[in-house]
Amino acid sequence: MQHRKTTITWILAFTFCTMGLYAQKAERKNVRDGNKLYTNEKYTEAEVAYRKSLEVNPRSLEGTYNLGDALYKQQKYPEAAEQYQLIAGQGEKLVQDNPANSQRLAHVYHNLGNIGMQNKEYAKSVEAYKQSLRLNPKDDETRYNLALAQKLFENQQNEDQSQDNQNQDDQKQDQEQKDDQQQQQPDDQQENKTQEEQQQNEQMSQDNAQQILDAFLQDEKDTQEKVKKAQAEQQQRRKTDKEW
Repeated sequence: MQHRKTTITWILAFTFCTMGLYAQKAERKNVRDGNKLYTNEKYTEAEVAYRKSLEVNPRSLEGTYNLGDALYKQQKYPEAAEQYQLIAGQGEKLVQDNPANSQRLAHVYHNLGNIGMQNKEYAKSVEAYKQSLRLNPKDDETRYNLALAQKLFENQQNEDQSQDNQNQDDQKQDQEQKDDQQQQQPDDQQENKTQEEQQQNEQMSQDNAQQILDAFLQDEKDTQEKVKKAQAEQQQRRKTDKEW
């Protein structure tokens, strides 16, 4: 009975070992195929090959790293950044396991910096380039890119500050215009009121003048009637005197 259990254990171990070797061969074959396609600048086909390698072994450092490069060459920057971040996330362990991985890690951060430049995320680019130079201080291209990213980041900050100041000025100007309008409304009301009073006064003056004129004409009419009446009475007396 013990012998049978031992035999089964060995069979299982052999099976897993065989499957593991097969997976490793499949992974390496797909990576090699991807590398050939990448060298021939067939980046889309290389991407497919690297993805196949990751289907066999999702933890494949080689497949992840090369897939990121193939995506980067196709300008698929968000997808490339995702692959690079997977490597960066375990960067310390990778360097501890194999110091030679520091070069690959420096390349990862360099490309992350380039992706940040494409997206105008200059602050992220600066940090990525700095991290790349910590791993590979002799990389002049990364040093140049870092200086450029720092300059662009400074310009971006100045533009943002200028925009903020402009927005504040616009808000201040809008508020001043509102205040002027509110202040002008009472003035306009007062001016309208003054104009109405003037019109009323003018109307009153015209009415008064008309009343005075009417009274004068009435007085003149009354006077004329009195004169006529007096003249008539005088004539009547004259007639009477003659007849008398």
